[in-house]
Amino acid sequence: MSIEARLTELNIELPPAPPKGGIYQPVLIVGNQAFFSGHGPYQADGTYICGKVGTDLDVAAGQAAARQTGLAILASMKAHLGSLDRIKRVIKLLGMVDCPPDFKQHPQVINGCSELYRDIFGEEAGVGVRSAVGMGSLPGGMAVEIEGVFEIE
Repeated sequence: MSIEARLTELNIELPPAPPKGGIYQPVLIVGNQAFFSGHGPYQADGTYICGKVGTDLDVAAGQAAARQTGLAILASMKAHLGSLDRIKRVIKLLGMVDCPPDFKQHPQVINGCSELYRDIFGEEAGVGVRSAVGMGSLPGGMAVEIEGVFEIE
């Protein structure tokens, strides 16, 4: 099944690709790998999900922000690659959570993106290596930022 068909089956709509926020490439292809710059939880209305997880947002809201970030990443990949069907597998994700110093549930928050990719690409291709860390702040007050690498065809 194609990735586009899988998105339809799961009733998932991608937001538009987020605008660039600086001097960088949103996606850079090197050989058979697509590196994607840090993305935030960009929504269809052009806003980001903002707030500090653990004070402004609970873990469930943080997971929703991570899921939305995963969708924004796919929107950038589709804009760059032309088709999500070129993605073979998730290689690596680095998830950053805006949270207070005593917050300890970073992995649970980033699961919002990891679970999305597992559901879309399958257990084998959708689950790669991952790190989840806390940050004192993120650009624009975003709740989550994720960067990583896909293997592509």
